[in-house]
Amino acid sequence: MYKFNSSFRWALLAQPDTEVATLTLPPKDPDSNIEQLKQPTSTVAQLPDNCEIDVNKNVTKTSNEQQLEYLLSNLMKYGVLIASAVVLLGGILYLIHHGTEPAEYHFFRAEPLEFRSPVGVVKAVLSGSNRGIIQLGLLLLIATPIVRVFISLLAFLLQREFIYVIVTLLVMASLIYSLVGAYY
Repeated sequence: MYKFNSSFRWALLAQPDTEVATLTLPPKDPDSNIEQLKQPTSTVAQLPDNCEIDVNKNVTKTSNEQQLEYLLSNLMKYGVLIASAVVLLGGILYLIHHGTEPAEYHFFRAEPLEFRSPVGVVKAVLSGSNRGIIQLGLLLLIATPIVRVFISLLAFLLQREFIYVIVTLLVMASLIYSLVGAYY
């Protein structure tokens, strides 16, 4: 029987009359494979391409791969942050000097010649042009993935992963062609 006490707990008044006993049975087949399974095994196996795989078949990265991944992720993160800060600075300076001017969209005006090449953008920034600072931020934003692909190419060359070198060269050629093709 259970009795409700004042502390909102159930208390057992009667003790059970049963006992619990455990028995161990001898193995039927002493030559079974169960004994082999009980022996400790290596939890990590080395693969030929310097990758590691654990017992659960999860592939883990080597320290060099982790360092490269960390470098590339930081390059993208800080490259985009720096480019955004430069564009923001240029935009703020541009609005301070030209924010009260009315916008004239009646006629299309092409980009000035000084902003059509990276050298012209650098010259405009050195001359103090606010639009040049915005353009420099955009060039930094475009250059960030190009630098990432270039670092990946160097890493694959050092690791002698030639299939990845070829693929990375194709990506690099595509990026360079898109930039140079737009310039000419």
